Amino acid sequence: MTAVLASSGPSTYWYLTRSTGAVALILLTISVVLGVLDVNRWNRPRWPRFVVDGLHRNTSMLVLVFICLHVLTAVLDSFAPIALTDAILPFLGVYRPFWLGLGAVAFDLLLAIAVTSLLRQRLGHRAWRLTHWLAYACWPVALVHGLGAGSDIRNGWMLVLSAACLLAVLCAVGARVSNGWPAHLGVRGGAIATAACLPVGLLVWLPGGPMASDWARRSGTPPALLGAAASARRPSTSKASPPAVPPGALGNPFRATLAGTIAQGPLPDPRLVAVRIATSFNGPVSGRLAIEIDGAPIEGGGVQLRNSRVTLTPAPPALPYEGAIVALRENQILAHVRRAGAGRLTLQVVLQINQATSRVTGTLASSPT
Repeated sequence: MTAVLASSGPSTYWYLTRSTGAVALILLTISVVLGVLDVNRWNRPRWPRFVVDGLHRNTSMLVLVFICLHVLTAVLDSFAPIALTDAILPFLGVYRPFWLGLGAVAFDLLLAIAVTSLLRQRLGHRAWRLTHWLAYACWPVALVHGLGAGSDIRNGWMLVLSAACLLAVLCAVGARVSNGWPAHLGVRGGAIATAACLPVGLLVWLPGGPMASDWARRSGTPPALLGAAASARRPSTSKASPPAVPPGALGNPFRATLAGTIAQGPLPDPRLVAVRIATSFNGPVSGRLAIEIDGAPIEGGGVQLRNSRVTLTPAPPALPYEGAIVALRENQILAHVRRAGAGRLTLQVVLQINQATSRVTGTLASSPT
């Protein structure tokens, strides 16, 4: 059997979300640069103005396409709890709400530009032109959103890409301001000062912000996701055994080893498959843990999570805790389960799958939510 969780769908969506976001930023930068050049009546024999206008318009449409893909893949990625409404209604999400909200603001501004462009004949040129200026506000908001909400800034490539986009826009603004100098010095000086604020602000903010080691926590990542990531990166080094917990009463954190089997079979819908993991665990607490995953098979192995059910039954036989998976990343599972009158638990499961024997081993960590 293929290692069912080793190449699960969220990992694919994770890459798609970041790649579509990066492409959208590049296209938005091109659109803004072309818009500035068009305002400047940039015209060359081989690049007449109607070519610049057409390229600007088509690039702007591509921006919307890639942003929609960016939003869709972020919502489908089950690792982070992002809802479709978070892409439209800013600052209401639970995952990095402020920085994700900036992306929603940028998306809303682009939608306003697209709608008014379609209704340009009805609105009139003046109203359309005023709305169209929102594109210049949209670009820095989108740039800061990518730096604050993404997780690639410390890898270097996102920092280089953002710097290149910033430099392109600053060069376009510089060309626009220098044309016709020194007329309207007040307006030109204001444009220069405004343009200079962004790179200076980024230089001050980035070292202590997204490039700092604790940015994930300070940016608003849910604690449960921070715990899952930390447990995956850092094995436990504690030599003291966790305190024993009375059977059936799981009010204290515990860590246990688990072992069992994994099976994959069909569902009534031929496009989906079912993965069933049945294990027992031993430690300060013992019992059974069952995980059910329904989803679409992925090329190369793995299943994209659609539905799930998690059941934890302490020993001796007691009422089970039941719930669902809230995050799935490779062979790591984060789930929330609850039992009436006994509260809610967060389960962190790390599995090792033997493909030849369909056996699984791993660790289970539980803590009250």
